Amino acid sequence: MSSKYREFLSGVKAVIPILFGVIPFGMIYGVLALDSGMSPIASQAMSSIVFAGSSQFIATQLIGNAVVGVVIVITIGVVNLRHLLYSASISPYFVDLSRPWKYLLAYFLTDEAYAVAITHFRNFDRNEKEILQGEKKNEVLFSQKRYKHWYYLGAGFGLWSTWQISTVVGIYMGAIIPESWSLDFTLSLTLIALVIPTLEDRASLLSALTAGLIAVLAFSLPYKLGLLAAAFCGILVGMLIRKNS
Repeated sequence: MSSKYREFLSGVKAVIPILFGVIPFGMIYGVLALDSGMSPIASQAMSSIVFAGSSQFIATQLIGNAVVGVVIVITIGVVNLRHLLYSASISPYFVDLSRPWKYLLAYFLTDEAYAVAITHFRNFDRNEKEILQGEKKNEVLFSQKRYKHWYYLGAGFGLWSTWQISTVVGIYMGAIIPESWSLDFTLSLTLIALVIPTLEDRASLLSALTAGLIAVLAFSLPYKLGLLAAAFCGILVGMLIRKNS
């Protein structure tokens, strides 16, 4: 097996635990999309083209309430502004890639793919530093560095394919799932599990706590602006702590 495909499969394997939270979330979207008046084809097309769970949920709610298209687009755009932060964080690892590769990886950018990839890349940086200090050559490390975009592609593709399948299941079978199961909460638990391992120091811990607190306090803000407020406050706290430490 070539190095690039080995990295691709490593990315797929890394997201498998997350998929247990993605599957019920996708199924619930399929049910809500039909309830909002969307056709099965349009519901599946949104998963294929938009590929953003929170945005799709918001869109189905607004479509169901007959909100004008411009407002739907603006609202989704505001919610997805967090991807600018993800892009700024992960882009240094892909600076040497061609434009087609960057466009492809940008399409696969999601909360889960970013969390898995950035954790892997940061661990790689630490391992590379230790090996260089020890003046040792490591072919596996060289392969990971050269084909890191394939790792990200594997993680993104694993999430994408699972999201498509779970949407189909939700569209055609999701109506039989009792609401009392509250499957939508599983994704929140999955994301929490992704965040906790990255809290490695005082700055990251207080940054996460601040963001969580602001998200709760600003929950009632329109257009999901509370998410942006939480993100920026968390970043600000983290930067201030690192600057003064």
